[in-house]
Formats: sequence, structure tokens, C-alpha cells
Amino acid sequence: MASTIKLGRSLATSDFASSRRAPSGNLAASVSLRRALRRPPAALRASSDDDRFTVLVADELGEAGLDILRDFAEVDHAVDLAPEKLCARIGGCDALIVGSEMKVSGDVFGSSRGRLKVVGIAGGGIDNVNLAAANENRCLVVNAPNASASAVAEHTIALLTAMARNVAQAAVSVKSGNWKRKKYLGMSLSGKTLAVLGFVEVGFDVAQRAKGLGMHVIAYGPYASSHLARAIGVELVTFDKAIANADFISLHMHFTPATQKMLNDETFAKMKKGVQILNVTHGGLIDEDALVRALDSGIVSRAAVDVLIEEPPPKDHKLVQHEKVIVTPNLGDVTFEAQEQLSIEIAEAVIKALEGDLPSTVVNEPMVAAEVLAELKPFLDLAINLGRFAVKLIAGRGGFKAVKVTYASAREPDQLDTKLLRAGVIKGLIEPISSVIVNWVNGDSVAKQRGLRITEERITLPGSPEYPLEFLQVQIASVESRFDGALSTSGDIEVRGQVRDGLPFLTKVGNFEVDVRLEGCILLCRAIDQPGLIGKIGSVLGEANVNIGFMKYMRTAVDSEKFQSMISIKVDDQPTKETLKKIGEITAILEFVFLDV
Repeated sequence: MASTIKLGRSLATSDFASSRRAPSGNLAASVSLRRALRRPPAALRASSDDDRFTVLVADELGEAGLDILRDFAEVDHAVDLAPEKLCARIGGCDALIVGSEMKVSGDVFGSSRGRLKVVGIAGGGIDNVNLAAANENRCLVVNAPNASASAVAEHTIALLTAMARNVAQAAVSVKSGNWKRKKYLGMSLSGKTLAVLGFVEVGFDVAQRAKGLGMHVIAYGPYASSHLARAIGVELVTFDKAIANADFISLHMHFTPATQKMLNDETFAKMKKGVQILNVTHGGLIDEDALVRALDSGIVSRAAVDVLIEEPPPKDHKLVQHEKVIVTPNLGDVTFEAQEQLSIEIAEAVIKALEGDLPSTVVNEPMVAAEVLAELKPFLDLAINLGRFAVKLIAGRGGFKAVKVTYASAREPDQLDTKLLRAGVIKGLIEPISSVIVNWVNGDSVAKQRGLRITEERITLPGSPEYPLEFLQVQIASVESRFDGALSTSGDIEVRGQVRDGLPFLTKVGNFEVDVRLEGCILLCRAIDQPGLIGKIGSVLGEANVNIGFMKYMRTAVDSEKFQSMISIKVDDQPTKETLKKIGEITAILEFVFLDV
């Protein structure tokens, strides 16, 4: 009989996942993982106590940060290095600091011949560094994502007031020799409703400042803290309510596939006529052509943006040239103070890494022992994909606050450290709806910062401890589901998976058994059990030229006389909306959901 062990952690309780056909491992790997996660990485230490590290700063950096670095290490400050010169120089350096534009390629890591231990990115991005090459060369990569929040919030308020009072347009008019006061009639901010979309970091700072202007502030965000909202008098609402009731909308959502062009023709149609739009976060959050149409129709009366999809924009860019739009060239964090704080943050992160500690802003995972990853890699993939699958089942743009992760294993609790697997689940849950990079170093703190409570339950099963996990289960509480079949008896979204032959499989959704490889395009259909159903679904997909890679039909008794079926289908390509609509129109289909994992 299986036994359940409850663990009294602030971030968890536990259960495990795997298949008898999973790749074999050894119990020493679990001990190695615990040791690897608890000790400072020796590879980041100087070769002797008398040695000073050498840090190459290959971009402009504030003097405050340079002074901190000089007190700790030898600093080589050389900007505008060509790629070949960077490669030639890097062999004598222990750390490299770059801005967001300089590329750190695999050639750079190779040229370091193993000496480069840390790469610091002076900013919140990571796209300019080859993280795979960094991992292969056991090099930590850190960034500085928090330094500019205040400056960006200030620029948002500057654009808000300038937009409301037509400041930019009036200034241009006066410089052209005009004096037309009535043409630039503005709007008072006091008493108006501002919707902050993305109530973390910059969004929170903007809300605070807008309250000081006498505005009524409502906010939406997947991880919005009700405690912080109450503390400053902000009302948390749904996404649809936010955009429907706002006089002004300020975008502070992270850019992800889920938020790409989140303001579009459909969402603009739901807004109050005359709404004003602000975006200082990411150009991809707005469908720019749709915004131009909304401005021309009067749905949107004015807009102010600091970011665009294409930067710099072409001279004939319709949104930039629109008379009702203010555009600034990425000025959000361009203040002396923000740049100085950025230099301090990245300098301190690099020094901490060189001293053998792990900064919370580490964005890669090079320090987990190779033997640990060899055993747990398939289960880590399962954890990430299961988290990603679960979060995509949440209806609308609603947030979630409570997640339970269950691990079932034949190993004793002290023979399986779940930190890496828990971080994998958190990564899968958060990264699809956030720009933050989650790893085993920062997973718990990222969850905590977003008010996400992770509990773990560990189930000890009989059998051989050769395999780390028999199954892994993820439950998300107190949310609406896009697919009722994913709800357990308790009303939570519940999904379960295993590793088979080194690959992740989805084995349970809600109360229904399923069997489908957990990656790529997956179509789930809950239906009344009746003959010919599979043929009808196959015909619809076939007519749309959508290839079926795998299909599994499993029956579940609803009562003593009735059965429902859960059909799991792996397809090679995403079906069109019209194809999915036809599947939903099949008489026996009760509901369906399509997810790209």
C-alpha cells in the first residue's frame, strides 16, 4: 500500500514521477544534487587567495559600478570591441560584462579556454548571450532586471500627463508659429480611471504614482498581490473588466506568446470610447495596425508609446506619424540615476558569483552536477511540460495563487531531493506568461515574489528505488478551466505525467486517464461514448490536411450505465480555428481543448 508523507515546508509538500521503462540512475545522484545545490561552486573561486580576478567591461557602465568592480578585481574597460577582438581578449578574463546589444557567442566561450566564469548583462534581457554555450563551458550568466523600475514608472507618468494634455502636439504647434489653445483641449486626470495591466514591479510603481494624482486605479495581473493592492487602494479586476472600464490603460505585462498583440481589434472593441493607451513595456503587446484603426475610428482618442515592434521605425510608420500619438525612443530607463543603479546591480551580481555565491539573477543552469542531470533530465522535462500544460488550461487571463506538486516514488525521502523538479514545475507555470527566466537557483524566490504558494506532497510507493519517479502531478487551485474535463473532484485543475523511454507522457487529466506524449500540439476531446466518433474526428482533421501522429481513446464510467470518453490526439501542426470549430460541432463532443506545449 502506498504511504503519503506530508512535508512541513513554506513552499511545499511532495509526490514523484517516472516509468519502469525510464532510464536507470543511481541513488548517489540524489545526494550529489543536494550537495551541488548547497555548496558554493568551487569553479568560481580564484586560483589562490592572493589572486585578483580580471573583469572585462565591454560596454559603457556607470562609474558607481566600475568603482565597485575596481575595489574587487582588475578591470579592463574596453567598449565597441569587434567580435574577433573580444575573442582575443577574453582568454585573460574571469568575468565579462556587456550591454544588451553586444553578442556573446559560442566562439567567445571557446576562446576563453575555460577561464571565463561569469557573464554579466547590464540590463534585463538575455537574448544576446548564447546560454547553451555558457552551460557547456560551466559559466554563470547573470543580468540586472530590477534597476530601472522607478525610472520607467516616472516616464510612464510623464507620457500619461503629456498625452492627456496634448503637450507634445501643442509644443510642436507653437514652435511652428501657431498659438491655438482651443485645439489642444485636454483631460484632467483626477477622478479618472487608470487600468494598470501587469501589477508587478513597474506596474505597481505606476499605480502608486497615479493614486497621488487623484486617479482611481484598477489593475489586472496573473500574479497581482491582493495584499499590496489593498495597501495602496488599488482594485484588482479581471482583464475584460479592466479594459472595459478604463479611461486610461497602461501596459506593463511581460511579453510572451500569450500576451503578444494582447491589444488588438477584438480587445479595442471592448473598450470605452475615447480611451487613451500607454505602452512603455514592449512593442509586441499591441497590434500596431489595429491601434491605428482604433485611433481613426475614435475608440482610442490618444496614445503614447515608448516601444515599437520595429526599432527604429521606418519614416512612414503609420502609428509614429499619427497626429494623436506621442512616440519616444525607448527613454524609459534613460536617466543618470537608473544607469548608475544598473551598474551597481550588475557589478554586485558579478562579484557575488566570482566569490562562489549564486546571485538571484542567474539566468542559466551550469552548476548542476552532470551525473545528476543525466538521471533527472527526463523528469525535469516532464516537470516543465506538465507545468506549462497546466497553466495553459486556465481560462481567460485569470491569475493563480496556489499550486500543489505531487511526487510518487519508491525512493525514501532523503534519497530524492525535489528542488530541481520543483523549479521545473515553477518554470513551466511562470515562463509562458512572464518574461522572467526561472531556474533551480531562483525558482522558489520567483514564485514567492509573485505570491504563488507551492506545496508539495510526497507519496512513497513499494518497488525498486532504481527509478527516481513513478509519476508527477500538478494541481492548480481556485481557477476557472478552459476544459471542464481537467477539473478533479475537488474542483482544481489536475494533470499527471510519467517518463517512458526517456520521454514525458501525459497520463491523467482531471479524473480521466489519458495517454499522449507531452510535447508539441495536443488536442483533447471529452465526448459521449458512441461508435464512429474517432472516424468523424479523423475525417475533419484529414480534410484540413492536419496529420495525426497519435490518437488514444479511453473510456471512463460516469455512472453504472453511462460512459464518457477522453480522446487524446497528437497532431503535427496547429489546426485552424475553422477546423477546431468543426470538431466542436460533432454531436458527441462535449468539449475540446487544443494546446501547444
